[in-house]
Amino acid sequence: MSVAALRVRPAWALLENHFQKMQGLHLRQLFAEDAKRGEKFAVEAAGIYLDYSKNRMTAETLQLLLQLAEESGLRERIDAMFRGEKINVTEKRSVLHVALRAPRDATIMHDGENVVPQVHSVLDKMADFAVRLRSGAWQGHTGKRIRNVVNIGIGGSDLGPVMAYEALRYYSERAMTFRFVSNVDGTDFAEAVRDLDPLETLFIISSKTFTTLETMTNAHTARDWLLAGLNGEEKAIAKHFVAVSTNTKEVAKFGIDTDNMFGFWDWVGGRYSMDSAIGLSTMIAIGPENFRAMLDGFHEMDEHFRTAPFDRNLPVLLGLLTIWYADFFGAQTVAVLPYEQYLKRFPAYLQQLTMESNGKHVTLDGTQVDYDTGPIYWGEPGTNGQHSFYQLIHQGTRLIPCDFIAFMQSLNPLGRHHDMLLANVFAQTEALAFGKVEEEVKAEGTPDWLLPHRLFAGNRPSNTILLDRLTPAALGKLVALYEHSVFTQGTIWQIDSFDQWGVELGKVLAQRIIPQLEDTAEPKLEHDSSTNALIRRYRKRKGST
Repeated sequence: MSVAALRVRPAWALLENHFQKMQGLHLRQLFAEDAKRGEKFAVEAAGIYLDYSKNRMTAETLQLLLQLAEESGLRERIDAMFRGEKINVTEKRSVLHVALRAPRDATIMHDGENVVPQVHSVLDKMADFAVRLRSGAWQGHTGKRIRNVVNIGIGGSDLGPVMAYEALRYYSERAMTFRFVSNVDGTDFAEAVRDLDPLETLFIISSKTFTTLETMTNAHTARDWLLAGLNGEEKAIAKHFVAVSTNTKEVAKFGIDTDNMFGFWDWVGGRYSMDSAIGLSTMIAIGPENFRAMLDGFHEMDEHFRTAPFDRNLPVLLGLLTIWYADFFGAQTVAVLPYEQYLKRFPAYLQQLTMESNGKHVTLDGTQVDYDTGPIYWGEPGTNGQHSFYQLIHQGTRLIPCDFIAFMQSLNPLGRHHDMLLANVFAQTEALAFGKVEEEVKAEGTPDWLLPHRLFAGNRPSNTILLDRLTPAALGKLVALYEHSVFTQGTIWQIDSFDQWGVELGKVLAQRIIPQLEDTAEPKLEHDSSTNALIRRYRKRKGST
């Protein structure tokens, strides 16, 4: 389907005109004019309740955004993704993370082949390994039980597993310790293994090519650390290392038994891979049954996104509202605020998912965009953030749309804690929307000189996302919700949400600079004057005490 440039689509012009009316309207007025607004702009699907009534929008806004989605070919592009078409145009690849969580009897085609059996073959292999490790049937080189698992990866090979482990820690095997190493800073590795026994430690090396600089640097350091604790016995590697990779030659060269190599495919992007073999550490931690429940949650949201009408489609609604604020109100960021301590790494995970996907400056055909794409995602768990950055959200000069995420039932019920937690969720969305007017502040006895400081303008938009309980399935639904919201945004903006060329240049230049830092002879430097001076300063000072 041929799609017109964004700014010439009829709905875009209508939205620009509509915005002129909307920017002056306050949520106080919108709620006063419609007593049922809170119920009207709410959707429940796939076990998620989304209240989007506290957004600066009307029924007309919604209809125009939905029209924009239709004019942008969103339905056709969704279908193309699920059909396995190569919608990642710059890398000529299909985008089939949805196949990673498809049921065993599903059919999802890639280059004329149903990939679902391949997916389940890897899942079965992962499950067999996880069961053996958790039960103690798999032992280390000296016959000791493996009690520590260290995942070494970077980007999607780290952020997904560490987020999932923290999110699902309640369900994890508490007799085992799980650590995650990603940073090439030696401190990351040193602190991860400081209190571990090499005889009881398994490393999972997650690198599709088995050549990723940071990951393989850490992997070789792990190898040296293990051998130092096992008197240099090279054959011990096979019992203390497994690989998530597709490069059999390099895996074998490292010393890992290729029977203990878990593969994935080039139609899985790194930031969409936590439910592939990249999630091996997650499966070991929570067990195969819980891992499959997480996949079921992913799949339920996939099917909702694929089939639900756009006006009742959770990811589509979230994506369209993001477009509304980014491109019309000029909002630069989105705050994701989970009121659930187990989701403390969820905002960091979303940063890669959203910003690596939609941080693009050209359209699919290489044309420079003339509108904003890819807002900055950030956040912290509540109620911590309330005593940190909420001041700026409430009374600052920037418009920051917020997603509040909460659960009706606590996994760790303690007295009044959960009631207090949820009261803060509801209070914050109310305060952001309606603020506090001068009459209210005066009625509290506030002197005139203090009035300006205590006023809250309100009219700050938010979504409230509610689920019953943080289960493995619930986590899958939440991740897929944001995956497909990102897809929706990218489709409207007509950008490729599945490549990441922006991460390449710095990596290439780093490879050039590394030998210039390590050479004993003074290297010839041909960078800019700043970079040259920094290299010289580091060379001079790196050996100082």
